[in-house]
Amino acid sequence: MSGFGERDAVFLNEMGLGPLWRLRAVAGQAAPDDDGDVAVAVAEAPPANDARLAEAAPQPQDVQPRAVQQETAQPEAAQQQPAAETPPPPPGPRPLQRVAQSASALEPVPPPPVDDASAWDDAALPADATPEEIAQMDWDQLAVAITSCRRCSACRDGRPPVTGTGARKARWVVAAGASTAADEKARLPLAGDPGKLLDNMLAAVGMGRERDVYITNLIKCRPASPNGGERAPTADEAAACRPYLEREVVLAGAATVLTLGQIAANTLLGRPLQEPLAGARGSVHPLAVGDAGVNLVATLHPGELLRRGGDKAQAWADLCRARAAGPRADGAGPAG
Repeated sequence: MSGFGERDAVFLNEMGLGPLWRLRAVAGQAAPDDDGDVAVAVAEAPPANDARLAEAAPQPQDVQPRAVQQETAQPEAAQQQPAAETPPPPPGPRPLQRVAQSASALEPVPPPPVDDASAWDDAALPADATPEEIAQMDWDQLAVAITSCRRCSACRDGRPPVTGTGARKARWVVAAGASTAADEKARLPLAGDPGKLLDNMLAAVGMGRERDVYITNLIKCRPASPNGGERAPTADEAAACRPYLEREVVLAGAATVLTLGQIAANTLLGRPLQEPLAGARGSVHPLAVGDAGVNLVATLHPGELLRRGGDKAQAWADLCRARAAGPRADGAGPAG
């Protein structure tokens, strides 16, 4: 093969660019080839395994690389040959047809069709964990259960859950009521200015969220009104999320639960959610969690303290009460 070795021909053929069309006419005249025939825009013989492709000239509508188009340009003498002397191309694939097929293989594979009905069908979601199953989970399993939870109407609204943060081996678990819009945006409980105030409150009693405090919300998904605003949680929503909070307390190994606001305190103490916080403040409550007992101290939510600065003295007294409460071996009452 003139100018190309067998290895080159094999490579071009594998790339869908063979056989290579070359002119052997000189000075605008048709020149006889080695067999005495006139070689007018005739393909040089491809590899011996497919001699028929050498007789098939590329059609004008074929999309070819520029170099191939230049080499397939026929001289005027060749164009003047009678049509009868040029045999029609045999049936079968034309040269360079594989190029288009190869290009189509580079297109991204479309994703499988999505069933819109099943995307909003609660039955298509993972089965909800029972309180007994939640009570056996480790931290990773608990996070997965919270993320896929459909136990109440708040999470069924499609709100993203807000998981807890802080020390996983903690002296205190600090529990607020329901996730807020700021928490949802930051994906962090007690986000924004209330969180900054809480950090200052904890630091005042020698505690820190990354060192010995785990912070979470009782209700992981923000309860939203029809227009997307915040609303008060229902008793069913609080009861549905309570097993998650209790498991967080057990996994953290905390001796004290500091609740912020009336929602978390009333839920854990079994009181109606609308009961004023004043009825829960001022004492250390025994709380049975799993097989152990912890101390519960209720205080005001930092968001309330930002609106009513005069109540900070009450919160300080609650923090001192929680710090003074010793660890508990059962739910009978505070140590000491």
